[in-house]
Amino acid sequence: MENTVSTSAPLHYQSGFGNEFATEALPGALPVGRNSPQKAPYGLYAEQLSGTAFTAPRHLNRRSWLYRIRPTAIQHPFESSTAGARWLSRFGDVPTPPDPMRWNPLPMPAADSAVDFIDGMVSMGGNAGCGIHLYAANQSMKGRYFYDADGELLIVPQQGHLELATELGTLHVEPQEIAVIPRGVRFQVRLQGGAARGYVCENFGASLRLPDLGVIGSNGLAHPRDFLYPVAAYEDVEGDFELLAKFDGRFWSSRLGHSPLDVVAWHGTHAPYKYDLRRFNVTGFISHDHPDPSINLVLHAPSSVPGVDSLDFVAFAPRVLAMQDTFRPPWFHRNIAGEFMGLIHGVYDAKAEGFLPGGASLHNTMTGHGPDADTFEKASAADTTRADVIADTMAFMFETPVIIHATRHALESPQRQRQYHQAWLGLKKHFNPHQR
Repeated sequence: MENTVSTSAPLHYQSGFGNEFATEALPGALPVGRNSPQKAPYGLYAEQLSGTAFTAPRHLNRRSWLYRIRPTAIQHPFESSTAGARWLSRFGDVPTPPDPMRWNPLPMPAADSAVDFIDGMVSMGGNAGCGIHLYAANQSMKGRYFYDADGELLIVPQQGHLELATELGTLHVEPQEIAVIPRGVRFQVRLQGGAARGYVCENFGASLRLPDLGVIGSNGLAHPRDFLYPVAAYEDVEGDFELLAKFDGRFWSSRLGHSPLDVVAWHGTHAPYKYDLRRFNVTGFISHDHPDPSINLVLHAPSSVPGVDSLDFVAFAPRVLAMQDTFRPPWFHRNIAGEFMGLIHGVYDAKAEGFLPGGASLHNTMTGHGPDADTFEKASAADTTRADVIADTMAFMFETPVIIHATRHALESPQRQRQYHQAWLGLKKHFNPHQR
């Protein structure tokens, strides 16, 4: 068995969100002046990977040219697979109550079992725009590779480091970083240093992009240069491998006689990337009133309706609350949106107890929620002449404009905190019509 792997440590990256990248693992592997020459360098095959329609506007067009040892057309027929049995794409088979819901962290797999990223995935909910999942794994993917034809994957590690070995190169991702694997890109998840746990949002809509900054100007929120893309690195490995595909909501399996991570060079815009949430430039909790969570928007997937996204990814990073004579935590609210929150690190300031790293909550369309009773009382009596530094924390939210349908697993999970509603039952009546 031939085994030539071009990867090296430490990993190197290219920077800049959505840039037109060009990278080669061997000198001269990229053709000059054309994408598909009669004969590609080194005997490689030229292959175009398109993540958008051919006619999408130039600034939105996502495609890459890959120069690989073998084209992806080499594969045996796909057969239905039992892999990813808990990873769903169709939601709404069980009624979703309008109750707020919260879950403890997903337990790690038992030490005597071997569970990889695919089989460790469990779906919590979703809708036509996205699927929301949790993963817990204790083994690297061995002898199997995966691609998702249904959507792109936003991966949010909470515990454990991941090595995402993709066709276009390798990303190392740790907690408080995120990674995005575009639709169709083949990859393998390798654990670095023990078990791993985290969150995944499967985006079925338009590709994630940076939000426009409007009146914020040019320097707020996530900076484009902080998004890192892999450099070309290839595997020339022959053997018996499984290629898993998620296609039309189902899992399919094909056999390969070689590693699909055999791209020696590539150029384009359709590529995986990572981002460190700790670099997010938090903007403005200054004068009065707590801003809408949209001020913390990292990435979004726009819909056909201007100003309405099919998916928002929002990060609640360390920040300073300086609003005076203001109730500083998030106010009580009901939204058109479905909101799924996770906690990566630390404590979330609106929930003093019960919301644990690795845990999750769901506050659905028009479901009332906000700070719990303890948080409300403390915030109501706080000295707002002094700034409050929210440090050593990282939470996030997947937000959609419609109901997130909870799965049967989510509703019946032993990790579900069925007394979550009691967080608000302690809120007291303060109304006095005779005293302003």
